[in-house]
Amino acid sequence: MSHQTKFYGSQVGSKVVIPHSYTNSPLGLLRQDIASAFGFWKFLPFIVFPFRPQSSGPLCELYPSASNLWSMFLHFILFIMQLPFILSVPFWIFFPVWSVLGVVVVFGLVNQGVCYLLNGSQMRYPSNPKFVEKKKEHEHEQWIFLNGVAVGKHWLQSNVDRLALTFGRPVIGVHNKTNGILFDVLQCLIQRNFNYATQDIRDCYSIVKETLYKPSLTKVVFILHSQGGIEGGMIIDWLLQEVPQDLLSKLEVYTFGNAANHFNNPHLHLLSQYASLTHPTVPATTRSLTSVHYHDPLDSLPPPKNGEPNGHPRTMRTESSSGKTIRYIEHYAHTSDFVARWGVLHFTCNFDVTDHRSPRFMGRVFERPGQGHQFNQHYLDNMFPLEPAHSSSSSPSPPSSSPRLPHQNWILRWIMRIKEILFPWKVGKGGVGGSGFLRAKEEGNAFMESALALGHSDEQADEREGVEISYLGAHGEPLGKREKEVLVRDMSPISPHTMRKFGRRVEEEFETARGLGFTNGTSDRKGEQNGVEFQVGEVIERTEEDVGFGDVEEKKEEGKMEFKVKDLSRLWLYVNGGSPKLDEVDVGIARMATI
Repeated sequence: MSHQTKFYGSQVGSKVVIPHSYTNSPLGLLRQDIASAFGFWKFLPFIVFPFRPQSSGPLCELYPSASNLWSMFLHFILFIMQLPFILSVPFWIFFPVWSVLGVVVVFGLVNQGVCYLLNGSQMRYPSNPKFVEKKKEHEHEQWIFLNGVAVGKHWLQSNVDRLALTFGRPVIGVHNKTNGILFDVLQCLIQRNFNYATQDIRDCYSIVKETLYKPSLTKVVFILHSQGGIEGGMIIDWLLQEVPQDLLSKLEVYTFGNAANHFNNPHLHLLSQYASLTHPTVPATTRSLTSVHYHDPLDSLPPPKNGEPNGHPRTMRTESSSGKTIRYIEHYAHTSDFVARWGVLHFTCNFDVTDHRSPRFMGRVFERPGQGHQFNQHYLDNMFPLEPAHSSSSSPSPPSSSPRLPHQNWILRWIMRIKEILFPWKVGKGGVGGSGFLRAKEEGNAFMESALALGHSDEQADEREGVEISYLGAHGEPLGKREKEVLVRDMSPISPHTMRKFGRRVEEEFETARGLGFTNGTSDRKGEQNGVEFQVGEVIERTEEDVGFGDVEEKKEEGKMEFKVKDLSRLWLYVNGGSPKLDEVDVGIARMATI
C-alpha cells in the first residue's frame, strides 16, 4: 500500500493545564533534538536526493542552470569554510586571545561577503509579473511565502515564481536569509529549542501583521517551508498574543517539510472547545456574533481619531468549521524527508496524543510516501506538478531532409542544454511567461488522486478531528445532504456552575442530533449508514446513502466512497486561480474594511 497517503486529522486540543513540551528546559530540548536527529540519520541523503526528475526545469533547485550552479558553488565555498571553523572551536583555548579574535573577525568578514553574494539586500521578493498578474477576483488576497534553510535570493525567486504558476496568484517571498548550510542548521536548533527570535523572524512578523491589518484584504495565505515552519510557528505564537482573534480569521497556513516542534491554534470559545472534546469526530461550525454598544449617545461622543464621523455600533459575525482561531492549517510532508521526520512527522507520529504531555501540533497532516526536501523539485513537483507547454520551440530538431547520424539527437540536446545554461533568455520555451508550462496539472495528479489511509490508531481517534470535519474545513460545506442545526446559545466563558446546570441538556441534544450550537452532518444510528470507518493502514471509506457534496469517487457496487487527498486538501482548491467556497467569514471580514 505504498501508494497511499497517510492522513492525520488535526489535534483537537485539551483543557488540561500543564506546561507544553516545547517550553521545557532549552538544554533538555537540545539534547532530545540531537538524539532524534541521530535516530533519523538514514534519511539525511534525501535532503537533496533524488536529483531527478527535474520536472519544473530551471525552477528546480538542482537543475544545472547558470544561476543554480552559482548558488551551489557559493554554498560549497561556505561549507568548506564553516566546517573547519566549527571543528576548531574546542582548540581555541590553546591559542592567544588576540589571535583567536583575529581569526574570528577575518572569518566573519569573508563569510558575510559570500553570504551577501547569495542573499542580496532585499527582504521582499515578489513573484515575476510575467508568470501571473493579479486578477480582480483575487485583489482581496495576499499570499506570503517564508523559505527554509540554505535559500538565497535566486532560489527564493524560483520558489515564489513556482507558487505563482501553480496557484495563479502573485506571491510575496519574505527572505529568511541563509548563512550557509551548517550555520543555518545551528540557527534552527537555537530558534527551536531556545525560542529565540532572529531578525528575519521579527521582520516577517511585522510584514504578516501589517498585511493582516490591511482593510482591503480578506484573506492572507501564509506558506512555509522547512526552517520557515519553525519561524512561522513563532510568528503565529506572537500573532495569537497580540492580534484580535477575529482578524486572525483572515489567515490560512500551509507548510511543507515543516521543521517546527510545535504549532499552536487555540479554540475561539470555551463552548466550541467543549464540543470538540466531547465529540471530536462530529462535523460542526462555530458561529459567533460580536457587537459594540456605546454607553453614551453618538452625538455626545468625541470625534474619532481617524477623522471619520461617528457611526452606528458595529456588529461582526464570525464562523469557523474547526472552532479554532486560525481556521485552516495544513501540513504536507514526505515520509523519507529528514527535516519532516525530525519536525512535523516526529511530533505528529511518534507521540501518543492521548497523553496530555504530548507536543501540541495543530493542523491536518498529509504524509506522502516519497523522498526529498527541496521545495520546488521535490514537494511542488510531486504534489502540485505543472503541465508542460508542448511548443515546437521547446524541442528544436533539424529539418527532415538533412542527413542524420545515429548520435545526432543527443548532440543537439547537449547543445540546447549548454545554450540554456549560458543564455537562458534566448531559449524560447512557450507557456506562461516563457516558463515552458501552461498551468498546474489538474488531471493525472498522482498525489491528489491517491487514496488516503488513516495514519493514527483507533485509540487516538477521539483526540483528532474526524474525516468529515476535515472535509467540512476544506470545502466549507458538509459531506452529506442531510444537515440539521442544533443551536445552544453561547455560554462562554462557562463557569462550573453553568456547566453543571446545562450539561445534562447539552448531552441530551448531542444524543439527539450529534451537535452543539453548530451546523452538523448528522448520522443515522441504524448500522452507522452515514458514519466513517477508520482502519489503520486501509483506505478511508465511508458508507453512504445520500451524499450530495464533494469531489469523491463513489463505489456504487459497494455503496462506499473512497477519500482521496484532493477531497480533504483545501490548498488544492486554489490551484490555477481557483478558490474555495465563499463563506460567512469572508463576507464578515470584508465588512471590516469599513472600520
